[in-house]
Amino acid sequence: MLISIAMVNSGCTPVMLTPGPTVAAARLTEDSFIANDGVALKISQWPAEHPKAIIIGLHGFNDYRRFFNAAASYLQTQQIYCYAYDQRGFGETQTPGLWAGSDAYTQDLTQITQLIQNKHPGVPLYLLGESMGGAVIIDAMSRAQQPQAAGIILSAPAVWGRATMPWYQTSLLWMLSHTLPWLSLTGKGLDIMPSDNIDMLRALGRDPLVIKETRVDAIYGLTNLMDTALRDADKLHTQTLVLYGEKDQIVPREPTQQFVSGLLAQQSDNSTIAYYQNGYHMLLRDLQAPIIWRDIAHWVLNGGAGLPSGADRNLSKLIKNATTETDELQETHTTN
Repeated sequence: MLISIAMVNSGCTPVMLTPGPTVAAARLTEDSFIANDGVALKISQWPAEHPKAIIIGLHGFNDYRRFFNAAASYLQTQQIYCYAYDQRGFGETQTPGLWAGSDAYTQDLTQITQLIQNKHPGVPLYLLGESMGGAVIIDAMSRAQQPQAAGIILSAPAVWGRATMPWYQTSLLWMLSHTLPWLSLTGKGLDIMPSDNIDMLRALGRDPLVIKETRVDAIYGLTNLMDTALRDADKLHTQTLVLYGEKDQIVPREPTQQFVSGLLAQQSDNSTIAYYQNGYHMLLRDLQAPIIWRDIAHWVLNGGAGLPSGADRNLSKLIKNATTETDELQETHTTN
C-alpha cells in the first residue's frame, strides 16, 4: 500500500514524444517522408502507370508500413498507386514504442497527403487506415486543417473509446500510465485471434519491426485517440467506406456500431458499411483478404458504388449483433 502511494505521489506521467519546431518544409524522398520538424519516416510505394487513383495506407498499433504489402500489390494492378509510411514510434522510426500524440499523427498525415497530391495533380486521393490508422484518419478528417482527400477507407477502425469500456479497465489504465508509464505488456495469454491467416501471424511474430512489448503510456495514448475517433463520427463529411469483420476480437462490436450509427446519422448517403461475416480484425491480411481488396478497388474506382462481395448489404446484421451483445453485457452487470 505504501509503495502504491509513493508511486502516485512521485508524479510520473505518460511519455509523449511530440514533434519539434519547424526546421524546413516537409518533403518526399525516394524512401522517406521528411516532416517539417526534420523527422524522417520511412515510406513504401507501389507504383501504377497512369494511375486512376491514389491510396495512402496507415498501419495499426505496433505495426508498420509493410502491413499494406499484399493489398497494395493487388491495388496497383487496378491502376491504383499506393503509398504507406511508418508513423512516429513504429517500424523503422528512431523512437519505436514511444507515443507521439494525436496532433503529431494527424499533422504528419496532412503534410504527406499534400506532398503526394502535388506529385499526382488531378488524381483522386484516398486515405486507408487499419485499426489505429483508421482512428488517425477520423481524427485528422474531423479537424479544421484536414487532409484533402476524395474519400476515406476505415478497416476495423480503432474506435474502442472509454465510453464503451468497463470502469475497472479505464481506472487501471490511468493508474498504470501515471505511476509506471514505462511498464511493458505483451498480451500473451489473452487468447485473442486477430486473423485466421496463421502463416501471416507467425511471420509478424518473427518480424523485428513489429512491436511485441507495449509501453503502458502508449496504450494510454492510443485510448485517448480512440476516444476522439468514437466521439467524432458525426464530424466526417467525406465519402467513407467502413470495413468490419464479425469475428473481430480486437475492436468490439458495440463501439463499432456506435461509431457507424453516428456516421450514418450525419451522412447516410455518402457512407458504405461493409460487414464481413468471416472477417477478423486484420481484414486486409485474412485468408479471405482478396475479397476485401476487390471491394476497395471497386469502391474507389466507381464512385462509392455497391461492393462486388455484397458485404455492404449486411448492415442490419452488424447492428443486430451489436445490440444483442450490449444487452447481454448490461444483463451481466445487473446480475453481478
